Amino acid sequence: MDIFETVFIRNSLIVAFAVIGITIWFSYMLADKLTAGRIHGSAIAIALGLIAAYFGGIATGGSTGVADMALLGGIGLMGGGMMRDFAIVATAFGVQLSELKKAGIAGVISIFAGVIVSFIVGALVAILFGYTDPAAITTIGSGAVTYIVGPVTGEAIGASDTVITLSVAAGLVKSILVMIGTPLVAKYIGLNNPQSAMVFGGLMGTTSGVAAGLAATDPKLVPYGAMTATFYTGVGCLLGPSVLFFIVSAMY
Repeated sequence: MDIFETVFIRNSLIVAFAVIGITIWFSYMLADKLTAGRIHGSAIAIALGLIAAYFGGIATGGSTGVADMALLGGIGLMGGGMMRDFAIVATAFGVQLSELKKAGIAGVISIFAGVIVSFIVGALVAILFGYTDPAAITTIGSGAVTYIVGPVTGEAIGASDTVITLSVAAGLVKSILVMIGTPLVAKYIGLNNPQSAMVFGGLMGTTSGVAAGLAATDPKLVPYGAMTATFYTGVGCLLGPSVLFFIVSAMY
């Protein structure tokens, strides 16, 4: 057992990939078996990660969740800023501006409108809960944009780990609501063609939520909604730690 423990600790990053892989596999299985795909597996995986981080912190008395456990120390690197930023950049390189033109002016407007409206709602909720620090308000507001934009913004402007976690939770709640709500309102908002799917993806922005919601509505619409939702995330990552933060700082 000592040999196994030594090997696992020395190869902690490999262990982290294995643990995350098993978690994602289990989450997608739950999404398929229990929700018939209405809740995306990524949302369940994030929820399980937050729960594990909470109990890991309690068990070890540490501040970095399960990464405080020697055996799972690699998760601290895998979930750190370097790997996160690499994933975001890799995603951005997969997007072509020529594709955005297919959405037309309405698609472009929907992206910026979606980011700004989501940010305002998240920021107002943060203010109502008593936050007055511009960094905290901006981070939570960015989390309402998506659970990717929140951490990116928080790290850039120096928000606390607690606030960054709240931003992830806010984005997760939004993602789940979009997943569940999309098929329920689709026929009332005319969500039945590629153009409307692009506008919808731009307004909602959460890629996993939009993809799962459109898949439950009409699988043929998924690529169109996911395309503008991807641009939405990029725009949010640009505006969150810059323009939006400056505006909030000027007000507080």
